[in-house]
Amino acid sequence: MGLTFQSTQNSALSDIFHIDKKEGQYVIALAGNPNTGKSTVFNSLTGLHQHTGNWPGKTVVNARGSFNHLDKEFILVDLPGTYSLFSSSVEEEVARDFICFGNSDAVIVVTDGTCLERNLNLVFQIMELRDQVVLCINLIDEAKKKKIEIDAKGLEMELGLPVVLCAARNDIGIDDLKATIYNLITHKISSNPKTLYYEKEIEEAIIRLRPLLEKYNDNINTRWLALRMLDGDRKLIESLREIISGDDMEEISSILNEIDICKDKQSIRDSIASTIYNKAQEVTDKYVKSNPKKINRDRIIDNYVTSKKFGIPLMLLTLAIILWITISGANYPSALLSDLFFRLEIRLTMLFNQINSPGWLYGLVVLGIYRTLSWVISVMLPPMAIFFPLFTILEDLGYLPRVAFNMDHYFKKACAHGKQCLTMCMGFGCNAAGIIACRIIDSPREKLIATITNNFVPCNGRFPSLIAISTIFLVTKEGFAYGFLPVLTVTGLIVLGIAITLLLSYLLSKTLLRGVPSTFTLELPPYRIPKVGRVLYTSLIDRTLFVLWRAVIVAAPAGAITWILGNVYIDNMSIIGHVATFLDPAANLIGLDGFILMAFILGLPANEIVLPILLMSYLSTGAMVELNNLDSLKSILLDNGWTYLTALNTMLFCLLHWPCATTLITIKKETNSFKWTALSAIIPTGVGIVLCMFTTLIFRLLGWG
Repeated sequence: MGLTFQSTQNSALSDIFHIDKKEGQYVIALAGNPNTGKSTVFNSLTGLHQHTGNWPGKTVVNARGSFNHLDKEFILVDLPGTYSLFSSSVEEEVARDFICFGNSDAVIVVTDGTCLERNLNLVFQIMELRDQVVLCINLIDEAKKKKIEIDAKGLEMELGLPVVLCAARNDIGIDDLKATIYNLITHKISSNPKTLYYEKEIEEAIIRLRPLLEKYNDNINTRWLALRMLDGDRKLIESLREIISGDDMEEISSILNEIDICKDKQSIRDSIASTIYNKAQEVTDKYVKSNPKKINRDRIIDNYVTSKKFGIPLMLLTLAIILWITISGANYPSALLSDLFFRLEIRLTMLFNQINSPGWLYGLVVLGIYRTLSWVISVMLPPMAIFFPLFTILEDLGYLPRVAFNMDHYFKKACAHGKQCLTMCMGFGCNAAGIIACRIIDSPREKLIATITNNFVPCNGRFPSLIAISTIFLVTKEGFAYGFLPVLTVTGLIVLGIAITLLLSYLLSKTLLRGVPSTFTLELPPYRIPKVGRVLYTSLIDRTLFVLWRAVIVAAPAGAITWILGNVYIDNMSIIGHVATFLDPAANLIGLDGFILMAFILGLPANEIVLPILLMSYLSTGAMVELNNLDSLKSILLDNGWTYLTALNTMLFCLLHWPCATTLITIKKETNSFKWTALSAIIPTGVGIVLCMFTTLIFRLLGWG
């Protein structure tokens, strides 16, 4: 009967997590909280001998690698970063199940030497589950900078397991870690985790439950099983009901009911968590000596950055400053790129003239495709090359998790996930990148909510139109206000987008995507100095060029189509003119005109081309025109009947219309569903139409438009 427990649910889990190993090979699990440098430890141990994939039947990515030490080969499995093994998220469930049912020979728990107390929570949980455990205290170089001293020998005696200090990114202590694993596997050293005892009622229940569980299990720590039953792990209890005989299950239920009379499940879990927390604090106080000034510095900063009073205003101020730097800084390189492309266009024109190219071919290739690509690159590249590095610096600095912390309360009220805030931040640079960032959300329901609503934050493709229009109609003088008031306007539109995101997230969670919000545990990492190399690579290579390439792919055919529509005439009017006339009645209902609505439709491939298409349509040039200065743009718009209502509704519709083609393609790839891709376009467009109709009605009732 000893393996009966393993023959049902656990046999399936064993199949999922089983790793084939040859004689002389050993499997090592690598566990730890997020932001502890676990991936760096993994990379330092395995070098290039690694690969990634998904757990069978799971959406969580795993990484595996190998390393050799002396005569042994070790297969290292990098488990998803998790804060506990209580199985309240997919990551926690995968980590727990592999530690329980995977055929690992030992577990390395990676912790952060600068905040060891927080990480010990997971360490104590794994100590209850496994005997062969190594504690790897990483980031000791940062700990030393903060004047933190760690007594590794004292910790070994207190916890009963080997402790290794290391700084993985500098390869400090990695050889010691390999040697420790080798010695543990070959029994030259031992790991005998000390037992953590809880309050009297819980310990008495554990003593009574363990003999009943031992009959049906010989490979999982029965003390840990008893604790999970006491704190109400429903999946585990249901699995045991299928295995344990009726009489024994009845006795187990009786024991659980007895303790439930004194304590409910939540209070039991709170008691267990409190005991672990108090023990972690006690151990840290004994064996970790820190400089109060350094620790207090981070706390003082967080008192303002994460406070209810200052947190949101500081977040908006930071956003406004980043937008101001992006907008102001992008003007000069955009002008340089535009000038460069204009000179190349002259060369191309000369080339087409020399080869006596037909006029239609020159127009299609140069005035259509080339000029469209020139506009997209010159407008998109500079702001992205500024915005993404600034965004990555905030990410590395540790500020973005604090933004998520500040917004978490609002997203909970909206029945959405706190991590949705981080995906929104990515959407500011590019909504396609924001959609990809939704992968960090575990719940499929909440991931869809974040995907559908990501378009409510403006990407850098919409910033040029928003800034140009706000500058023309809201600023009348030069100087500081000339550059900053448009930023305040765009910031206000972003706040509106966030408010609509929260409202739509709530409505979706109560209608199309009903469900219980999942738990969200967020650790605030210590403030760190960003690494220049990582910032440049992540922001420029991994984000900027990736997004730009996808925009170029969809913008090129758009340029050709736009040129054709502007140069094919029917009854002395181009197709663009006919389409605008057809759209004019519908556009008037939302305070726009047919040319504006048509520009948005033709701008589907890339939001950057909406404004040049509009100018081309107004001027009937048959080709995209460049925006020489804002005064000339203002004259063109006013000559075509623009008012303050037109400007306001154009900005609102720019904020609240369908995603660009790049984003829609990304949504289709991420959701693998035409339904959710269509809804991701229909819902924001519907919101934009309703809001524009409302403002139009108000303006007309007041006689302003």
